[in-house]
Amino acid sequence: METSRISDARGTCDACDVVIVPTRQGLEAVDILRRGAGEAVGPVLHDDGRGTLGFLVPPGTAAAWDVPGSTCTETDRRDPAPAPRLPVPGPGWLLPPEETDPATDPADLRAALGEAARLIAAADNCR
Repeated sequence: METSRISDARGTCDACDVVIVPTRQGLEAVDILRRGAGEAVGPVLHDDGRGTLGFLVPPGTAAAWDVPGSTCTETDRRDPAPAPRLPVPGPGWLLPPEETDPATDPADLRAALGEAARLIAAADNCR
């Protein structure tokens, strides 16, 4: 895994947790968050090889994360300013840290992922 890309987020969100979701649902959630009034999306990693997106969220989010179809991983907090250690090899930034808020609010992300799942289900039922 190339941690240099992830290290770019150190000053943005020290020791962020990472919510991993399927790419399709994650892309819908990014759109929902970017359209929302007052809602913002933080840095997002994309791993095309595994078909996942990783949303950086504030530390401690993993302890209470319970959204079906996603996982939230704690990052390595042993260093004074650790970079997230993701369970996805070779990710690249979909939304780099320098272009976004420090981290995505977990409540906003939870709502956006729920709405994205409903939109995807509705679209799939129209086929």
